[in-house]
Amino acid sequence: MFRGVVTVIQARRASTRLPGKVLLPLGGTTVLERQIERVRAASLAGIVTVATTTDPGDDAIEAICDRVGIPCVRGHATDLLERHRQAAAELGARHIVKVPSDCPLIDPEIIDAVIAYYLAHEGELDYASNLHPATWPDGNDVEIMSRAALETAAAEARRPHEREHTTPFLWDRPERFRIGNVRRRDGRDQSATHRVVLDYAADYSVISHVFEALFEENPAFGSDDVVRWLDAHPRIAAMNSGYRGVNWYRHHLDELRTVSAAETREPLEARA
Repeated sequence: MFRGVVTVIQARRASTRLPGKVLLPLGGTTVLERQIERVRAASLAGIVTVATTTDPGDDAIEAICDRVGIPCVRGHATDLLERHRQAAAELGARHIVKVPSDCPLIDPEIIDAVIAYYLAHEGELDYASNLHPATWPDGNDVEIMSRAALETAAAEARRPHEREHTTPFLWDRPERFRIGNVRRRDGRDQSATHRVVLDYAADYSVISHVFEALFEENPAFGSDDVVRWLDAHPRIAAMNSGYRGVNWYRHHLDELRTVSAAETREPLEARA
C-alpha cells in the first residue's frame, strides 16, 4: 500500500562508534540487507529506499540497493535532514518515514503501528513517532512526518543537531507542529531495559546471538520474541547493558527544550 508513504533507511559506512556497521555480516548477508527485509515486511511502508551519502565509500551501499531492488538516494554526509528532503522529492512522497540503519531487528508490526496511527489522523498531525516517549526496546525507532513539515524543517533548521538528526526541528516545537506518539498497548516500558540497537561492538554481539537463535525457526520474529529470548538468556543481554538508555540527546540537553536529563544518560564505561 503506497498512499504516498516513502520509508527512508538512513545508512552510511562512516560510523564513529562502529565503522562499517551496516555491512557487518548477519545471517549470511549484511546487517543492512536484513534490515531492508524487515522494513519491507511492514505492509504500510510504501516505497522503501536507502538514503546514503555521495562518499565513494558508500558505493557498496548503493550496490546492495541495486541487488535487492530498491532505490538509493545519495546526498550530504552529515545533513540528514536534506537527505530525507531529497528522498521525498525524488520519490514523490506525501509522508516520509524515518528509520535509522542501526535497527536491524526492527519489528515490522511496530512500523505499521506508527504509520497506521499517523494515517488514521491524516491532516491532524505533522509528525508522529514511537520515541517521545519511547516504550519499545531500543532498536525499533520509527518516525513519520508530512512532506510539508519536512520541507519546512529543511528550509528553516539552522542548528547542526537539527540537520544531522533530521527531525528535532519538528518534535522539539510542539507549539508549532502537531505531534503524536504511539506507546505499547500493555503500558510497559522496555526502552531502557532491552537494547537491540547497533551502535557498539557489544550491540553487534547481542544482535548476532538473537538473530541466530530466532531466525531459523521464525524469520518473521517480532519484538516480543526478542524480549522473551533476552530475558531467558541474561548473560547475552548483559553484554551491552552498559549502553541501555544511552542516546544522542545527552550531548544537546542545553539546546533541546522537550528532552530532560532524566530521559538520557552516559554509557556506564564513560562514568567516573
